[in-house]
Parts: sequence; structure tokens; C-alpha cells
Amino acid sequence: MSGSLVRTTFAGAAKGNARSLWRIRLGVLTRYASPVVLVLLWQAACSAGLLSSRLMASPARIVATGWSLTRDGTLQANLTVSLMRAGCGLAIGVFAGVSLGLVSGLSRVGEDIVDAPMQILRTLPTLALVPLFILWFGIGETPKIALVALGASFPIYLNLYKGIRSIDPKLLEMVRTLGLSRGRTIRDVILPGALPDLLVGLRFAVGISWLMLVVAEQINAESGIGHMMMDAEDFLRTDIILLGLVIYGLLGLVSDQVVRFLEGMLLVWRPSHRVAGAR
Repeated sequence: MSGSLVRTTFAGAAKGNARSLWRIRLGVLTRYASPVVLVLLWQAACSAGLLSSRLMASPARIVATGWSLTRDGTLQANLTVSLMRAGCGLAIGVFAGVSLGLVSGLSRVGEDIVDAPMQILRTLPTLALVPLFILWFGIGETPKIALVALGASFPIYLNLYKGIRSIDPKLLEMVRTLGLSRGRTIRDVILPGALPDLLVGLRFAVGISWLMLVVAEQINAESGIGHMMMDAEDFLRTDIILLGLVIYGLLGLVSDQVVRFLEGMLLVWRPSHRVAGAR
């Protein structure tokens, strides 16, 4: 009797795992079905002559151009430079955003000092800052990385500040009743409670980093995906321009998936994430 019960249990678990795997595969297919259909329609319109090849290169032409640039090393060299700029700028932006968010979120005095300047800077148009950054930092790599860092810092700051200020006051009152020090309260209660909002800010910051990189790589750049696209504009190479846009889009998608993976690992203790992972 016990042996049949064990076999039945294992068989049920195997069926459940198979159903979960099938749901995951079906979800992936459903999620990416519409982009694939759009690309097929795009290729069909180009092949039928409905879209001018001079104004809109076909997906097949873009793939061929990408392969050609990969073979001669042009794409790898420019992509490496762009990744370096985006990575350095994002790292600096995250550090600045977290530092300022902690200062403003944990202290009323810090909020009075930090929040107003951050709100002013957040509303300034990026393109208006480009001439000033060139005067301050020259035309090398520094202004490009600084622009990415500036754009990435705001969502980190805003979401961390919101997460800290959203901690339940009753929970903080209970912590004070238990006699925990301020350092332990910040480490064991406030920071874990604000972590979900911080990770949301990180997802926004990653996306903004790629947007800022497009602007940054037009500042007298001599390399990078943006520079490659600007050169292609002079020669009416829409295939290279669209290839650059595709690369930016894929980089944004991959980096967002990485942050979502980290979110799933770091927030495994939350019931909502456990339920989402089980679906």
C-alpha cells in the first residue's frame, strides 16, 4: 500500500512539473509571437516592394549587414565600447542614487538638503546639458559616462526614497519597542522592506542607461554603436542604422531580463514572488 502511494505521489509530481514546464514554454512562445509576426510582415512588405529599400532595409538585409560587420570586427569593437560606457555610467548612477536615496529617505534633514536639488535636476532636458558637459569634461569618454550616470541615478533615488518612506510605521514602532539599534533597524528592517522598490528603480535605470547612451554617443564620438549609426546616416545606410536600433533594443531586453532574474533571487522570501515563480 505504501509503495503504491509513493509511486502515485511521484507520478503526480512529475505530471505537475511537466504541466509547469509546458506553461513556461507556452508563455515564452506567446510573449514573442507578435514580434516574430511583425518581422515576417516587414520582410514580406520589403520583398513585395511595398517598402522602399532605400528608406527601410529588410530584416534579411539587416542580418546580412550584421554578419558582414561581425566578420570584419567592426560590430564587436563598437559594441564593446558602448557596453563599457553604459556599464560604467550605470554603476556610478546606482551608487549615487542609492547614496542620495539613503540620505534623503532616512533623515528629514537629509531630505531637506537633497530632495529639492534632485527634483530640479530631474526636470532638466538632457540635450540642454550636453554643451555644459562638454565645457566641463571635454569631448572624451567622461561626458558620455556622466550623462548615462546622471540619467540612471534618478529612478534609483526616487524608488529607494519611496521604498524607505513606505515602511509601515507600526513595524518601526514595534522595532523600537524591541530595543533594536538604529543601525540594525536600517539593516534588518528598512533596507529589506525598501528592496522591492529599489529593484524596480534598477529596471528603470537600466532602460534609461541605454536611452542616455544614444545621446551620449553623438558627442564627438569616434566609436560605439551610436557613432556607427551616425556614420551610416551620411551614406544613407538604413541597414546599419536599423541594425544599431535592433542592438540597442536587444541590449535593453537582455539587461531587463537580468534584473528580473536578480529580483526573483533576492525577493524569493516574498509570497507574491513565490506564487509568480510557481505559475
